[in-house]
Amino acid sequence: MWSPPCNVGSTVTTSIAAPEPPTRELAIRVRGLRRSYGDFEAVRGLDLDIHRGEVFALLGPNGAGKTTTVEIIEGYRPRSAGEVTVLGFDPALGERALRERVGIVLQETVADQYLTVLEMVQMFTGYFPHPLEPQEALALVGLSEQAGTRVRRLSGGQRRRLDVALGIIGDPELLFLDEPTTGFDPNARREAWDMVRGLRSLGKTVLLTTHYLDEAQQLADRVGIMARGRLIALGTPDELMGTGGAAIIEFEFGGSEGTPPELPANAIVEQGRVVIHTTEPTRVLAPLVAWAAAAGRELPGLRVVRPSLEDVYLELVARAEEMTP
Repeated sequence: MWSPPCNVGSTVTTSIAAPEPPTRELAIRVRGLRRSYGDFEAVRGLDLDIHRGEVFALLGPNGAGKTTTVEIIEGYRPRSAGEVTVLGFDPALGERALRERVGIVLQETVADQYLTVLEMVQMFTGYFPHPLEPQEALALVGLSEQAGTRVRRLSGGQRRRLDVALGIIGDPELLFLDEPTTGFDPNARREAWDMVRGLRSLGKTVLLTTHYLDEAQQLADRVGIMARGRLIALGTPDELMGTGGAAIIEFEFGGSEGTPPELPANAIVEQGRVVIHTTEPTRVLAPLVAWAAAAGRELPGLRVVRPSLEDVYLELVARAEEMTP
C-alpha cells in the first residue's frame, strides 16, 4: 500500500491545526462543529473555511460525518455545538435572505415528468427575487436544445443537468452539489465537469461532495477529507498528493551489462526490474538517463508514478480508522 510522504503529512497536519489567515472573503466558516445522536458523536469539533469563488470538495467514507456536516451548513439539520456562518448568516435560523443566495442540488430533484424542461425552469423562477433568465440557465448547463423536451424523455445525464439548472436558477452565490455525476457514463461526466468549471468562472462558490476521487482531483481548488467525524486532511489536490514529494521510478533491466552505476542505495533490483522510491525523481532520473544514453541503450518500461488523490484518500482514511476509537 502506498504511504503518504512526510512532507504531505506535515502539510495536512499544519493546515488543520493552524489554518493560514484567509486571503479571500469566506463563504463558509465553521468552528468547533459538533453533532451528537444520543451517545454517538457524528461530527467531532470540526473547523473549516471555504473561500468565495472556490470549488471545495468534501470527501469521506460512509459514516464519516460528511453528510451531517453539509446538511448543518445548508441549514437542514441542527447542530449540537459550535459556530457556523454561511454568507454572513447562521444557517440554523433559516432566514429567507440566506435561502435566496444559496442553491442546492441533491442527488435527485423531484420534477414534473410531463412539463417541458423550459416550463420546469420557468416554474422555479417564481421562488426567487432575482432569478436568471430561464434560457440563460439552460445555456449554462448545456440544455438549450432540450428546452422543449418533456422531463420524462431526458437521458440520465440530461436529467442531472436539469437538476443543476434548477439549483442555479436563483443566481446563487453558493451552490451545494451532492454527487453530481453518479450514474453518468464517461462522456457525460466530462461534460458535467465542464459545467462545474463554468460555474466557477462565473465566480460561484461550489461545495461538492463526491465518491469519485478523480472528480475531486479534476474540479476542486481545495479538498477536505473527513473520517470518524473529524477533518483529517485539508489542502489543494497537489498538496495532498505531494507534488514534489514521493514518487516511484520503475524500469526494466536485463543486467547483462552490469547494474547502472548511479542507482541510489534504496533501489530494489529484482527479476529484471528496478524500483526506486524517491522524493526527488528529477535528480534521480538525470544520471540514469545520461548513463543509458552513453551506453547506447534504452530503459524499457520506464515510468514515474506519483500517488493519486485516491491513493492518498484511502491511506489517510485507513489510518484514521485505525487510530480513532
